[in-house]
Amino acid sequence: MVDGVSLSNGIGWSPDGSRMYYIDTLSRRVDEFDYDGGIANRRTFAYVDREVGFPDGLAVDDEGGVWVAVWGGSCVRRYTPDGELERVLEIPAENVTACCFGPGTTLFVTTAAPDGRVFVADVDVGGPPAQPFRSTAPSDAEPTSAR
Repeated sequence: MVDGVSLSNGIGWSPDGSRMYYIDTLSRRVDEFDYDGGIANRRTFAYVDREVGFPDGLAVDDEGGVWVAVWGGSCVRRYTPDGELERVLEIPAENVTACCFGPGTTLFVTTAAPDGRVFVADVDVGGPPAQPFRSTAPSDAEPTSAR
């Protein structure tokens, strides 16, 4: 559905479901699409400068703010629905990988090696709870050599 992908990462939807956000990490961009059962009108929503790090996972809050985990940047950045950087949540780990909302206004943040921890912060805004991964891959019992 998207051409020229290098390292596909974060994906999320606006609270009203009309916009989809997508991160291609190596492009350093968070892109925004119109969404109506399919994607259209791709445009840059936010750009993460080289000296800041690489955008990785993302979560969208109830106000339409987009929270972006920054690999190599020790932070999560919140962008307003218009794509303006509104705040930076410093994380005491270098490689921030993802974030998701828990109960109330709790944001959970994961990091990778060498730190490899989960951090929790009250961010004064809530968001939809994380959804479990549902694989569409074949089961372990199904032979894959025939494909």
